[in-house]
Amino acid sequence: MCGITGAIWTDPQESLDEATLRRMTDVLRHRGPDDEGFYASQWRISAPEQATPGVGLGFRRLSIIDLTSGHQPLSNEDGSVWIVFNGEIYNYRDLRRRLEGSGHRFRTHSDTEVLVHLYEDEG
Repeated sequence: MCGITGAIWTDPQESLDEATLRRMTDVLRHRGPDDEGFYASQWRISAPEQATPGVGLGFRRLSIIDLTSGHQPLSNEDGSVWIVFNGEIYNYRDLRRRLEGSGHRFRTHSDTEVLVHLYEDEG
């Protein structure tokens, strides 16, 4: 089973630094010996008086499907939706065909990538 870690913060003074995120993920090394990945976005003001929280995601991977290109965290085409996921989408091939038909582009053969595109279409 893979290992997932992360944090969300709304105070820029309390942000999660990269070294801490890496240490959090390293603790989970035994959960996923095949790969590791990280994603971080900092707290920011995106519009007048509208703050976007900071997010840090860490992942340790135990490869089952798409052994070579299923690296996580994984995003959609423009990087606006990110995911870490441990599970299996049994009908991901059918979902992928439907999503490709509506214009989504896939970079991997992973079942996880289907989820970011489904989120874009269905919320």
